[in-house]
Amino acid sequence: MELSKEIIEKIVQLDDKYKTIGQSLESYLDGLLTANPTTYWDYVNVDTLLSLQHPKTDFPDELIFIIYHQITELYFKLTLHELEQLANNGRNVLSNGQDMGWKDKLEVNLFIERVERVNRYFEALTKSFDIMVTGMEKEQFLRFRMALLPASGFQSAQYRLIEMASTDMINLIDKDVRSKFAGKNASIEEMFEHIYWKKGATELATGNKTLTLKMFEKKYAERFINFAKEYEHKNIWKKYKSLSEEDQKNPKLIEALKFLDVNVNINWPLVHYKSAVRYLQQETEDVAATGGTNWQKYLPPRFQKRIFYPELWTEQEKEEWGRAWVNREVFGK
Repeated sequence: MELSKEIIEKIVQLDDKYKTIGQSLESYLDGLLTANPTTYWDYVNVDTLLSLQHPKTDFPDELIFIIYHQITELYFKLTLHELEQLANNGRNVLSNGQDMGWKDKLEVNLFIERVERVNRYFEALTKSFDIMVTGMEKEQFLRFRMALLPASGFQSAQYRLIEMASTDMINLIDKDVRSKFAGKNASIEEMFEHIYWKKGATELATGNKTLTLKMFEKKYAERFINFAKEYEHKNIWKKYKSLSEEDQKNPKLIEALKFLDVNVNINWPLVHYKSAVRYLQQETEDVAATGGTNWQKYLPPRFQKRIFYPELWTEQEKEEWGRAWVNREVFGK
């Protein structure tokens, strides 16, 4: 059998590729001859994936609860994958597969594209949240949730990393003390002590840290601080400010960043709030979240005023942060 010109060219390209990394094409061809075909179930690890659900009770709807949270974490992983590329200007890979490291400069079109990807991930999550809001029987949820103590969605480390990769730490500080740090050269450690979500994980009666928060800090605090230091000068806001004045005025980029702000800091917390109202709000006394978090004060954006990119919003927009969503989705206005 005579090899076509195209096949010969590809063999030459492969030979060049493996020579570049000090490998023998012949050895890799031997491996290809003995390798089994790739199957969908092996590539995606379907059997392993489907074995990762371990309900704590016999209530059928607990499986829905577990799977949706696992899907959420996978979307968060995709988000962090995109934010890492932005932080490092995008990975430069040659056509032969050789990784040439990070680019020296972030291109505005890549910036827009990656932020739009993140927005699509969050939009998929928020639009599918009815799986949680209306997809479980309230009676089942209120029963099986008691077997999950003190675990809470509050303990999603990836969500906290997304926040720290998206903005300066000052914008994640509890709004009641934020002004004390404005204009000061405070350390990451100092600001981390006042990060907004710690206030949300307090016992409703005593104001002390919940066990949920104590466990969360014990496992992740050091990682969070190291991550915040790594991204201090390359988070999304810093990358935006590093662009030329012309690129900073790009309307598509500004729109994408504002949508990111809304998706992470309004839409995502508020679909949780809507779910909490459905499952935890009572006529007499609201039911506490499994982690003991003060969800009534923690979830609504109007209380937190957590805004990644305050310079992109008007004073009125910041003042009314999240109000339109609540009027539409909760009160039907």
